[in-house]
Amino acid sequence: MTPIKNCILNRDTSFNPIWLMRQAGRYLPEFREIRKKNTNFIKLCLDSKLSEEITLQPIERFDFDAAIIFSDILMIPYGLGQEVEFKKNFGPNLGNIDLDKFEKLNDEFLTNKLSPIYDLLKNLSKNEKVKNKDLIGFVGAPWTLLVYMINKVSPKNGLSNSFFKNTTLINNLLNILDKFIKLHIKNQIKAGATIIQIFDSWAGLIKTDFDKYLYKPTLSLVDYTKNLGVPVICFPRGIKNYVEFSKIVKPNMINIDYNTDPKKLIDDIDIPIQGGLDPKILLTDRNNLKTQTRKYLEIFNNHPYVFNLGHGILPETKIEMVEELVRVVRDFK
Repeated sequence: MTPIKNCILNRDTSFNPIWLMRQAGRYLPEFREIRKKNTNFIKLCLDSKLSEEITLQPIERFDFDAAIIFSDILMIPYGLGQEVEFKKNFGPNLGNIDLDKFEKLNDEFLTNKLSPIYDLLKNLSKNEKVKNKDLIGFVGAPWTLLVYMINKVSPKNGLSNSFFKNTTLINNLLNILDKFIKLHIKNQIKAGATIIQIFDSWAGLIKTDFDKYLYKPTLSLVDYTKNLGVPVICFPRGIKNYVEFSKIVKPNMINIDYNTDPKKLIDDIDIPIQGGLDPKILLTDRNNLKTQTRKYLEIFNNHPYVFNLGHGILPETKIEMVEELVRVVRDFK
């Protein structure tokens, strides 16, 4: 059995698998070379040959225990027909929502539009470089996609006062997202994904109506994925109560962020845990990296645990520090 599946399904604590969020990305010089020649990010995600090469880059360098596909959570809004553009030094910029058009879409429309992602997974599942490794597909959670689609830009400065005003739009979009996120999950599994991770990058912005925006929509996806026979990892970044989330949503594994005290979780969460380390630790020095990494490994020593970060690896991270991180995790007894 592959390492992460073994940790999740058999609750094996004899070995800590390691992979990193955004491991196929800007900290790698070989990725930057490809990106220089391919300025349109959406087109790059939909180039199955290049996205396969990018997905494999960190595997070839660091021999991580999982390959996570090179894609983006905003491929769903794009697949629905909303304009999505990534601007340098700004981030995503989305166009207007055409709710009438979204409601008339059939499964075939999105499947065809996102078919290169499924081709990528089919190719990877036959690739010897990821043999005996987990192949992670992923989706954005309904709340986070809702935020991007209505807000149209990254909500780094919070949500506008008018965000919640159009309840009809919100309710209809949540229904549409539930349907098409499930389709995207099913297509990824059919193409070879062995694990699905649900990224709720802006879950920390939810202040009320947790059932409506966080628990019910995510539980719907978790139950659906489990019924397809594939383990599911949830990363509701920034929430205050991972314990409550885990009890209500019941993912196979929970990914924690770097603001969460791991010691306070260990006695109250009975499912496997992933992540936690602050990506900024990789920008410090080797001694600090070793100390902070070992802290997580020691706390979760007798708990099923996959080593990862509490958010994506930062672009300015040095290769040597990632090599050191892998070494520390591998050498831990």
